[in-house]
Amino acid sequence: MEEELVAPIPNPYVQQHLFLITRPYTDNETRAKKVEALLTQIEKDAMAPYYEFILADPSIAEVVPRKKELLDDLHAKNKAELERLEAAQKQAEDSEGDVELSTVLRRRAMYLAQIGDKEKALPAIDVALEKAPGAGSKIDLTLLKIRLGLFYGDTDITQTNIDKASALIEKGGDWDRRNRLTAYRGVYYASIRQFSEASKLFLEAQSTFTATELLDFTEFIKLTILTSVPTLSRRELKKLMESPEVLQTIDELPHLREFTSSLYNSEYATFFRALAAVEQAYLLPSRVLACHTQYYVREMRIKAFAQLLESYRSVALDRMAAAFGVSSEYMDKELSRFISAGRLPAVIDKVDGVIENRRPDQKNAQYSRIIKEGDVLLNALQKLSRTAL
Repeated sequence: MEEELVAPIPNPYVQQHLFLITRPYTDNETRAKKVEALLTQIEKDAMAPYYEFILADPSIAEVVPRKKELLDDLHAKNKAELERLEAAQKQAEDSEGDVELSTVLRRRAMYLAQIGDKEKALPAIDVALEKAPGAGSKIDLTLLKIRLGLFYGDTDITQTNIDKASALIEKGGDWDRRNRLTAYRGVYYASIRQFSEASKLFLEAQSTFTATELLDFTEFIKLTILTSVPTLSRRELKKLMESPEVLQTIDELPHLREFTSSLYNSEYATFFRALAAVEQAYLLPSRVLACHTQYYVREMRIKAFAQLLESYRSVALDRMAAAFGVSSEYMDKELSRFISAGRLPAVIDKVDGVIENRRPDQKNAQYSRIIKEGDVLLNALQKLSRTAL
């Protein structure tokens, strides 16, 4: 596979810089650093169309300066490169073969994607796809479309091309491209709040991760942990915590070891503090997860409450509040909200200050199911016997 096909095009860090610049909670010092980093990357990749695109938003234009000299220079570079590619395309059409033409068309499509010209890049990719000589090239160009969709937050482009790439890979994709698509799908599902599906995909790709054109390995492990903790059972969570990939990376990610281990070990006060730190350090600053922050935090609180309640038929309200390091009034309010919404199978006895677990006993539930299924079977046998007579 050619190196250019797995380059970070378009560069995902550009949009992450812009995302933090536009967040109201980003402090002025951080915002200034991100503006500088954004402009540096725009200049490096000659992203004149992208620069124009973001400056068309008045709220962005207030914080990202319009540098006319830089913009003029980038436009000149874009024009020169596109003219060179067009000349190479004409030469390939006139005097060279299909392989040379396919190579030029692919480079043109990738250049348009690199400079952030979405409107021209998409049809250019389609033209390159028509001339692509084999399944591998078609898959690579479809993956490029997926990256464009993720870059611009366009779910239609992303989902459509994930489906197309999946079909192409089933027909003749190699292991590496299949693995890359798995990571792409994981990021997409995380972005649309399908954490369970995202977790499965991340765990599948964990030991063979290669999609560094989309995100680096540390970011990948971070997303794996964050999408897995709300969805895995305790046994599955322990397996994740002990995986070599997580063990070699988790200490580079502050709060996540405490976040996972405190939930697994039922250290709920520590877990609540770690959850608050995770919210500030990883959820709010993430392009992928920020819009799901409130949902994520709520689901993690419910999971922790349910985990504690599973161990008891009843528990004193003040004891549960102490376990989580909060006041009884706060715990009463939280539990009442989740119980009334049907998220926790419990009731609160306000007189005795006790929370009673109403989760059906597993053995009794199995016994009831066996009796019910047995009755159905006996009725069916009786009907058969009457028919035989």
